[in-house]
Amino acid sequence: MRNFFKLILIVLAIIIAIPVVFLTYATITAYNPDYKEVLEENTTSDLFADTAVIKLMSWNIGYCGLNAEMDFFYGGGKNVYPKVDVVMNNIRGVKRNLKNNEYVDFMLLQEVDESSLRSFHTNQVDTFINLFKGHHSTFAYNYKALFVPLPIHKPMGGAISGLQTLSRNTPIKATRYSFEGNFAWPKSLAMLNRCFMANRYAVSNGKELLVINSHNSAYDDGGLRKAQMQQIKAFVLSEYEKGNYIIIGADLNQSPPNFKNNFSKDIMDFDNVTYIDESFMPSGWTWLFDNKEPTNRRNSIPYTQGQTLTTVIDFYLLSPNIKSLSVRNLTDDFRYSDHQAVQATVQLIPEK
Repeated sequence: MRNFFKLILIVLAIIIAIPVVFLTYATITAYNPDYKEVLEENTTSDLFADTAVIKLMSWNIGYCGLNAEMDFFYGGGKNVYPKVDVVMNNIRGVKRNLKNNEYVDFMLLQEVDESSLRSFHTNQVDTFINLFKGHHSTFAYNYKALFVPLPIHKPMGGAISGLQTLSRNTPIKATRYSFEGNFAWPKSLAMLNRCFMANRYAVSNGKELLVINSHNSAYDDGGLRKAQMQQIKAFVLSEYEKGNYIIIGADLNQSPPNFKNNFSKDIMDFDNVTYIDESFMPSGWTWLFDNKEPTNRRNSIPYTQGQTLTTVIDFYLLSPNIKSLSVRNLTDDFRYSDHQAVQATVQLIPEK
C-alpha cells in the first residue's frame, strides 16, 4: 500500500512539474524585443524624386493557412490549421498573385511564417525573397511563441512569423518598433509581440519617405488597438513635423473612419466591427481605402459569398504631403487567405 501511494505521489509530482518546467523555460527563452530594434542600415540607398508616383500592395496572407475552405478556432471556428497539401497550394496561389503584381514598388505583407507548425515549417520569408530576387526584403518578427497550447485537443504549437516588406528600392534604414501594452504573463508566452516596421528612403529634396508595415491586435477588447493606434499616431506626427513623407499600409483590424460599404456581392460584418474615430488624425491626413469590395472575412465558418460576414480592415494612411491617385481591393473570393490584397497608387507632393 505504501508503494502504491508513493507511486501516486510521483505521478502527481510529474504532472505538476511538466507545466512548471515548461513555463519556466518558455519564460526564460521568451521573445522580449526592445521598443526599437534597427533591422538594417545601408550607406547607399535609392533616391525617390519629390514628385515620385509610388505603387503599393498590402496583403495579410494568413500564413498561407486560412484559405476559403478554412475556419479558425480563434475566430469562433473549429480548425487550427489545414493539411500540408492545402498549405502548399496556398503558397503557390499567393506566389502567383504576388508575381502578377510584380510591378508595384512596395509589397507590404503580414502574417508571413518563417517556421511555424501551423504552416508545416515552410519558410515563406525565403520563398518570397527567392520569388523577387531583384527586390529588397526586410522582415520583423511579431510572433515568436515556443508553444501555443490551444486548443487542447490539437495545440497550435510553435509559431515564428512576422511582417515582410519587399521593395524595388533599398532603404536607408529599417526599424522594428514594439507596440506597448501587449498581453500580460503567462498569456504573453502564447500571443503575438505586435509591432510596426518602418523603412526609410531618401527623397531628392533631402527629406525621407517612411513606408510603414503594421499588423495591429485583433483578439482583445479594443484597448490594445487603441493604445497601438496612439503609438503610431505619435510616431508619424513626429516624423511629419520633420518634413518627411509617411505611408502606412497595414492590417489595422479596424475599419476606416465613417466607413460605409458598397460591396457588390458580399455582406458587411456589423456584428464585430470597430471604427477608427473620424477625429483621430489631424486635418490633411488621408485614409485611403476601397469600399466596393471587402478585405477580410469572418473565419468562424468557411467562406460563402453572400453569406459570410465581411469587412474592410486593410488600408492605407497618407501624410498631408502625399496625394492618393487610386486604390483597389483585389478580389479573389478569399481563395488563399482570409484577407484580400489592397493595391494603391500615390504621389509625393513637392515642397513649395
